[in-house]
Amino acid sequence: MCELVQKYNVPGPRYTSYPTVPYWDMESFSGKKWRSSVIQAFEENPDEGISIYIHLPFCESMCTFCGCHKRITKRHDVESPYISAVLKEWELYVELMGFRPVIKELHLGGGTPTFFSPENLKMLINGITRLSKKTDSIQFSFEGHPNNTTKEHLLALYDVGFRRVCFGVQDYNLTVQRAINRIQPFEYVKNVTEWAREIGFTSVGHDIIYGLPFQDCSDVEQTIMKTNAIKPDRIAFYSYAHVPWLKGNGQRGYKEEDLPSSIEKKAQYEMGKRMLAEFGYKDVGMDHFALPADSLYQALEKGTLHRNFMGYTPSKTTLMIGLGASSISDSWYGFAQNVKNVEEYQNLVSHGVIPIFRGHILNEEDQILRRHILNIMCRFETNWKPEEREVVDFENILASLSELEADDLVEIEDKTIKVTAKGRPFVRNVSMAFDLKMHRKKPNTRIFSMTV
Repeated sequence: MCELVQKYNVPGPRYTSYPTVPYWDMESFSGKKWRSSVIQAFEENPDEGISIYIHLPFCESMCTFCGCHKRITKRHDVESPYISAVLKEWELYVELMGFRPVIKELHLGGGTPTFFSPENLKMLINGITRLSKKTDSIQFSFEGHPNNTTKEHLLALYDVGFRRVCFGVQDYNLTVQRAINRIQPFEYVKNVTEWAREIGFTSVGHDIIYGLPFQDCSDVEQTIMKTNAIKPDRIAFYSYAHVPWLKGNGQRGYKEEDLPSSIEKKAQYEMGKRMLAEFGYKDVGMDHFALPADSLYQALEKGTLHRNFMGYTPSKTTLMIGLGASSISDSWYGFAQNVKNVEEYQNLVSHGVIPIFRGHILNEEDQILRRHILNIMCRFETNWKPEEREVVDFENILASLSELEADDLVEIEDKTIKVTAKGRPFVRNVSMAFDLKMHRKKPNTRIFSMTV
């Protein structure tokens, strides 16, 4: 396994989209094309329901492991203007779609969603739902910071329909916590987890990260042991993505030599995965684990598991609208990202402009390749249709898979490609074989995190 890690530990995307953002065709993209793709997706599936992702970018302090778009401030007077802008942006989309959409899924991410007061979060959600309908199976979820998620936050969000929360744990070792500027005692996580369950949340998740600075296998072992004592319904066991060249000073609080080697990192993952299996957690897609009763594992079993810019979700919606600064939307026919600067975002929305600044409209090849990559990421297998060969260079893909096949990471039979149990840790590498855009234009500089 060590030899495979050394061989396949290369920079690669995490495939929350295809094409990936660096390969979006900006030149042929326009706001008009994006709006048309939204209308098309909505009109084709008016009753399916849509997904909404709301980005709340504010944090009171910088966590140096974080690769998300954020604004560090202790001023809470930023809350009301930002919420007003998000609600105005939603009004612009509702107006574009023509009538009240049905919401199937809504997720609050950040930043730190619980930077906002409970009252303001309720105002935000009530403003969204006022202009929409809800499916019977609607799922509201949010990312919670254990240090500042209060019982009042949980009660307020439960009151407006939230039943799922994911708390960022990362690691319980104090040395590691100091390096990533996230001092977070186990008792805080235990308290918010128990509060959520007492209030009535039906799915509580924890995020754990391996490969952090100064982290070793014993740290990961202790973190998972403590996590199991609380028994969250889901665990996201993420690989730390070290991309300081993309994130400015945010990931420069430690040196490269402070990070575990790729071999050590792989050992952390293998040990953690083994422990999670022993504790009853099932492997669900890349870096996600869930108890058998959780909807994410059930979706894997039913074949409905989906992956988008929110990560893994139990079901697919054709249309996902991203609201807020830096949010990314997906109409299935195209992607669009909002401007990242908060003030620019608020200004554009106040003038009645959907605040996108870049995007991509998928061509026929893109859509075929996207289907295969999603299948690999969500089901660990895919199959191609004969007519797809007329559009896509499958000989190139098969050639890229040949070495993976020789190493028993994939099995190729007739028109089917399956990722083996041995190959699951290398699912990003398997997906890269289908990334024809990256094959044609290899990046001159490093733009992705390492795959292992």
